[in-house]
Amino acid sequence: MPDGRQWDSTLFRGSAAFYERGRLPYAPGFAETLAGALGLDGRGRLLDVGCGPGTVLLAMAGFFTEAVGIDPDEDMLAEGERQAVRRGVSNARWKRARAEDLPAGLGEFRVVVFANSFHWTDRDRVAATVLEMLEPGGSFVHIGDLKDPSGASVPLSAPDSAPYPPPPYAGIRALVRRYLGPVRRAGRGTLPNGTPGGESLVVSNAGFTAFATHVVPAGPVVERSADDLVAWVFSLSSSAPHLFGDALPDFEQDLRALLRTASPGDRFAECPPATEIKTWRKPDDRR
Repeated sequence: MPDGRQWDSTLFRGSAAFYERGRLPYAPGFAETLAGALGLDGRGRLLDVGCGPGTVLLAMAGFFTEAVGIDPDEDMLAEGERQAVRRGVSNARWKRARAEDLPAGLGEFRVVVFANSFHWTDRDRVAATVLEMLEPGGSFVHIGDLKDPSGASVPLSAPDSAPYPPPPYAGIRALVRRYLGPVRRAGRGTLPNGTPGGESLVVSNAGFTAFATHVVPAGPVVERSADDLVAWVFSLSSSAPHLFGDALPDFEQDLRALLRTASPGDRFAECPPATEIKTWRKPDDRR
C-alpha cells in the first residue's frame, strides 16, 4: 500500500459481487485499441495486477497465449473465475497475491497492465519489479478514466434528450457521509486525499521508455436502474457493505428512497467516461 500503510484484507470485502453490475464499462473498443497500439498477435502472456473480477483481463485474454490475474482479494478472484467460465475464456488463470509480492514465480510476460490499480501499490518498487518481469520490448500499461489536468475524471453529461435523469451522485455521496462520517473510509482505515498521479514519472524512473497515450472515446448514453446504482455504491472500497455494519439495511433503504425521489421510475441515464490508455516499453537491448 502507498504511504507506508499495510495491506488491509477488508478493503473490498463484500464488493466483488457488485462489480459487474455496478461499475460503468471502459469505453467500447478499448481492448482492440490496446491490441493495435502494442501489435498484439495472440502470442505472449498478459499479467493483470490488481485484476479485481477480471474486467480487463477477460477482454484482453484473446490477444495472448495466457492471461494471468493477481489480486489479494479472494472474492474478486472467485468472481473472475466465474466470469471466465460464463464468457468461455479458457486461457485465464488467477493467483491470490499483492503487487508487492511480485515476481511471485509467475515468469515472463509480454504485457503487464494496471487498470485503476497502480495507485494502491508501492509504485516505485512495483514498477522496478515489473521491468524485470517483462520480456525485452514488453509493455507496461496503465488503464483508467480520462482525467483533466487536476487529476479528476473528465465529467460527461447525458444530453438533454436523454430519456431519464442523471444519477444523483452528489446526494449519494452525502448519504454515505451521513452514515460513515466525513472522511472516506477504506477497510479498517481511511482513504488518502485524492488518487496519486504522476504515473509517467514513476514508470520512467523505473527504466521504461517510449511513452504513448491513447484515448478511446466514450460510448453512448447508458441506462441505469436503481439496482445498478446500489451495486455501484457497494462496489466501492469507500462504501463497501461491511463498513455499514448493522446499519446496512437502513442505509440501503435510504439510498433507494433517494433514488426513487430523483427518478420515480428508478431509471437513470449517463455517459460513461472516455478511457485513457498509457503505455511504456521495456528497452530491447537485443536491437
